[in-house]
Amino acid sequence: MALPILVFVLVMTGLVDQGQGTTCTSTFFSALVQLIPCRVAVAPFSPIPPSETCCNALKALGQPCLCVLVNGPPISGIDRNMAMQLPEKCAANFEPCTF
Repeated sequence: MALPILVFVLVMTGLVDQGQGTTCTSTFFSALVQLIPCRVAVAPFSPIPPSETCCNALKALGQPCLCVLVNGPPISGIDRNMAMQLPEKCAANFEPCTF
C-alpha cells in the first residue's frame, strides 16, 4: 500500500519541478540588485520603456525571482504594477505572478 503512494508523491514532485513550481535561487537582495538597470522603467509614472540591458537582466533573472520581488516587501521608488509589466514589455514569455 505504501509503495503506490510513494510513487504518486515522486511523480507529483517531478511534475511540480518541471512546471510553475520552479523557485528563485537568488536572495531577495541579489535579485533586486540584478534588476537595477530596470529602475527607471519601473519608477512610479515613468514613461521610459525598459532598456535592452534591463530586459536582458530580467530574462536572466527569470519569472520565479521577479515574482519574489513583486510579492515581497515594498521597495521604495518602485511601482509593482509597472514591474509586473516588464516581461510583456521585454518580450519575455513569463507566466503571470500569483499573489
